[in-house]
Amino acid sequence: MSNMKLHKKMGLFLVFAGPALFAFISVLLLPLIQGVVFTFTDWNLVSDKFSFIGLQNYQTVFRDREFIAQFLLTIKYVLYSSVLSNLAAFTLAYLLTSGMRGQNLLRGAFFLPNLIGGIVLGYIWKFIFSNVLTQLGKSLGIEVLSTSFLTHPQRAIWAMIIVTVWQYAGYLMMIYIAGFVAIPQETQEAADLDGAHGLSRLLRITIPLMVPSFVICLFISISRGFMTYDLNLTLTNGGPFGSTQLAAMHVYQKAFLAKQYGIGQAEAIVLFIVVALISVTQVMLTKKLEVEA
Repeated sequence: MSNMKLHKKMGLFLVFAGPALFAFISVLLLPLIQGVVFTFTDWNLVSDKFSFIGLQNYQTVFRDREFIAQFLLTIKYVLYSSVLSNLAAFTLAYLLTSGMRGQNLLRGAFFLPNLIGGIVLGYIWKFIFSNVLTQLGKSLGIEVLSTSFLTHPQRAIWAMIIVTVWQYAGYLMMIYIAGFVAIPQETQEAADLDGAHGLSRLLRITIPLMVPSFVICLFISISRGFMTYDLNLTLTNGGPFGSTQLAAMHVYQKAFLAKQYGIGQAEAIVLFIVVALISVTQVMLTKKLEVEA
């Protein structure tokens, strides 16, 4: 009887969890293991022969000044885009939960950019920066806009940050809206009775209760920032003069264009470890906040 129950449970598990487990193993786990193995080889992506060279690829990665410079640029890009995206998203969520007219329509409008793929988004904003804004700048006599941001080594990275904020703010806004809605009505009524209104209520009541939403949104924006490639490719292609080439683009070029697959995989593993550490930190913070709550 117990064997029949066990077989029944196993059958149910395979029916409902089997496809997801198969997808996880075949799409995520096996490629990850294969990628880690290739970091210890000198495979050039073309030859069917390779040899194991130990930690030599990792030594090359940490000695590569170009990769380190682009990794630091990626940190700068992630820092600015994450902070600005979350500020914009929180502000939009605060305004669109205040009971203003047409707030549901506006929520959908602000969320829409997140549905556009990075490739398409890059080409759209490339046209805007190179044509629309330059014509507007020349017509209004605004010198900053008269030349495209994409042709200026210092401004091009800010073009990427602007597009990233525009793309992700609506998505993060929905998470913040869920956080606002989850605040108990009793707490808000008690705050009103205590005389907490406006900015005081926001700082003392709302923001402390929204900390889990902040943690989740920061994790999403930071992890996505480190994995940015499609927008980098179509908007700037790493230019001008390599001033906007992020770490993910360097990984692709090293692995598939330079045919140094082992080194490219080692760089990808470094990025993976960074994102994994951020993910673990986010989970730990979330659990800690849940316990304290």
